[in-house]
Amino acid sequence: MAKQTVPIWEKSNLTIPEAAEYFGIGINKLRELAGDDSCPYVLRVGNKRLIKRVLFEKFLETRYVV
Repeated sequence: MAKQTVPIWEKSNLTIPEAAEYFGIGINKLRELAGDDSCPYVLRVGNKRLIKRVLFEKFLETRYVV
């Protein structure tokens, strides 16, 4: 039985590498943005940080420079 994967644009939470690919932002910059504990667009699962895709899109819409 083949493992089914969810397309990146349908995922609600993205890993840092997935978010970098999806948004066209570097991995190091995403880690820097996700480093703040009060980020509303970051979901922490243990030591892992996931980017909440829809909230991060809204965050980027309000920014001129990242």
